[in-house]
Parts: sequence; C-alpha cells; structure tokens
Amino acid sequence: MSEHMIEDLVADSVRVLDAHTEAGDRRVRDWFAALYGFESGFDCSFTRFRVMDTLLRRGYAYRFPVDRHPDYGERSAYFDALTEFTALRTFDEDAPDFDGYESWLEDGYVDPPFLYCEAGSALWRRMVAVGELHGPDDTAAPRRTPLIEVLREVAVAAEKEQDRELIGLWYAFGCSALLGGPAGCPYDIDELAEMPAVRDLRAVVGRTGALAIAQRSPYAVPVDFADDQDLEAWWWQP
Repeated sequence: MSEHMIEDLVADSVRVLDAHTEAGDRRVRDWFAALYGFESGFDCSFTRFRVMDTLLRRGYAYRFPVDRHPDYGERSAYFDALTEFTALRTFDEDAPDFDGYESWLEDGYVDPPFLYCEAGSALWRRMVAVGELHGPDDTAAPRRTPLIEVLREVAVAAEKEQDRELIGLWYAFGCSALLGGPAGCPYDIDELAEMPAVRDLRAVVGRTGALAIAQRSPYAVPVDFADDQDLEAWWWQP
C-alpha cells in the first residue's frame, strides 16, 4: 500500500519551499533532491506530477519532446509506440548484480508527448553530454544536502504559512530517521544541540506548538522503543 502521508509531506514541502525562496536560489533543487531521496525509502507512488511545474521551473526536472532522447534515432519505433507513463530503465532480475528497483527513474521517463529526466540522473548526464542541457546551472548536479538542513528550511517556510501540521509531521520522525543512517543517529545530545539546523527546527516546533501534532503521527516512535532512548527523549522535549 502506498504511504500517502509521506507523499503528501514531500509534495507540500516542495510547495512551501518554492513559495518562500527567491526564484534564483539554486539551493532549492538540492533540497528537492533530499526530499525525494527520503521519499524513496518508503513504499510511495510516483507523485512528481503533483508539483511538476515547480520541479521544472526550479531546475530539478527537465522536459523535452520524446524525439530528443539520445537513443531516439535507433529506437524511434519504441518511443513512438509509447502511449502512457513509462519509466525507461529496464531490469534483469536474474542478473548477478541486480539490486532492486530503486534506480527505476535513472534513465528518465516518458509521459507522452514528453520525455523527462531529473537532475543528477543517468539520463540527465547523457542530456548534458550531448548538449541538450547547457549553462552552469543546468549542467551542475544537485549538491548533497543533509535532510535535517532541508527540514529546517521547510519548517521556517511552513511557519510563515502557519502550517503547524507540516512542521509537526516532519518532526515526528525523530533523530534516527532525520539524522541517522543504517546504524542509527551518529550524534550525541550535545552534538545535536549545537547543530544550527536542529536548533532552528526545534525553535520553530516550540513557537508553533507543533509537538502535539508530532506526538499523534503514526510515524512517531515511542521513546521506550527507540534505539537510543536518552537521545529520543531529548528530541521530544524541544
């Protein structure tokens, strides 16, 4: 089953970031990359078209006529026969190096009559190489940005819209999800307390009263079940 709350969180975050960040600020595409990277860790549907106009305008996604695909000359019959949304990467489940379907958007996707690719993807690199994309903004890959820094920007923007729910639902994921990796959160309380992004996010949560919303989230992990109970207890007392 698709996790609609995650889909909604990401789409709503894209909207508020776009609404409250200057038009020429190229950090926004980096933020979008971090948000969609987070979404990819859940069982979510493809939701880019909810906010595609924003993704295109901010340089996270690119759109072309289908015949601009680098392989169109050799595979025109295949491309011309596409009549519905199609991700272009193919997989061989029997191949020894098959590692799942996480890279399914790497070769772009078609929603007739257009071809799409996302900044940093394999198709994006090919489009840069053949000269379909040019200029320093469109040929630079998104910069890796820690999710917690993105969420600080989301919270600041959401506060301007008095959107306590967006702030609280993000905060509910806790330290391990928002700052951790495979082994959990690698920071102690003193380190987290000194991080500007964490400090700013917690300040927004405190000012808006969003903690009550966070506590009701289905993604909130009770302190008693947390891997690091002291760390999570601190997190829940902003």
